[in-house]
Amino acid sequence: MSRLAVDMRRALDPAALAEDVGMLPDPWQAEVMRTAALRVLLNCCRQSGKSTTCALKAVHVAVYEPESVILLLSPSQRQSQELFRKVLAVYKSLGRPVPSEGENALSLTLENGSRVVSLPGTESTVRAYSAVRLLIVDEAARVPDDVIAAVRPMLAVSGGQLIALSTPFGRRGWWYEAWEHGGKSWQRVRIPATDCPRISPDFLDEERAALGPWFFDQEYGCEFGDTEAAAFASEDIAAMFREDVKTWTV
Repeated sequence: MSRLAVDMRRALDPAALAEDVGMLPDPWQAEVMRTAALRVLLNCCRQSGKSTTCALKAVHVAVYEPESVILLLSPSQRQSQELFRKVLAVYKSLGRPVPSEGENALSLTLENGSRVVSLPGTESTVRAYSAVRLLIVDEAARVPDDVIAAVRPMLAVSGGQLIALSTPFGRRGWWYEAWEHGGKSWQRVRIPATDCPRISPDFLDEERAALGPWFFDQEYGCEFGDTEAAAFASEDIAAMFREDVKTWTV
């Protein structure tokens, strides 16, 4: 296949990037790479490949949509850098399809004007960007609400895409609210460990015994449980209130 044909194939199908770096994507991974949905929630177990999927998505946007701004946001700078390293690894494995003008531990700038920048999840340090084409929020359940409130306006003018990936972290925070109550504006993808062909049943049995049900259901089952410190279960609290009871006016 000629270089032009390879490039055209990659441009038309983001999932082709995965195959070109030696990865056979799961159906859900290919779907996420191809989706045009503006708001995406990935509730996927540990080691399911969600961050690699998003790294491929970021590279595709940077290479084939010139002048794009792609932000990688995590609870800490170290976590953002880990995702950024995967972006760089994909970019290098593809043979640097667009030359870079600048490359360091925190950002990549391409000759076509696209930029990929990794950011820490602190409200005071994320406000400088605008017209963001793709915002990827890693460990989203642990990113504070005020940080999300600060970055969402960056998508307003550009009509950019927001992909938030995580395992659950209790029934709290913006990511839980978006998953449970965000309505049809969000595309939701849930991949528990039992749906990941690379995780063996024997390993899961070992983890269930080692972690206990709360952590196991959260990290591998993608289930939203009450926080361990909660005095009462959320179901019990909800059961205390009934909408069909009329209030008295005294």
